[in-house]
Amino acid sequence: MSEWTDITNESELANGEIKLLEIADTRIAIINLDGEYFAIKDVCSHEGFPMLGCGLEPAKLIQGDELLCPRHGARFSIRNGEPLCPPAFEPIHTYEVRLHEGMVQIMAPKPDN
Repeated sequence: MSEWTDITNESELANGEIKLLEIADTRIAIINLDGEYFAIKDVCSHEGFPMLGCGLEPAKLIQGDELLCPRHGARFSIRNGEPLCPPAFEPIHTYEVRLHEGMVQIMAPKPDN
């Protein structure tokens, strides 16, 4: 089950910035690309390695609308999670994002009780 979840005020996530968070034991990255917001699971589909949460500067891992896995060089579309080159062949999960009353929200997994 999922629900709309407030992430941050729109003004607090400037162009090119990333916010990492964990919801229901899932690492999620929220990314502002030229005023469009995207939410992706921050785990490479190749070996389950964290990408943006690996400790490297995000600027080294995001090129245009592509996200690079620092472990083996797989690339993914930030827009839809699709793999763009080996060694990854499976997409990473993306989440629906919306702006609601000045808040960036994602359709996030609901925590288990």
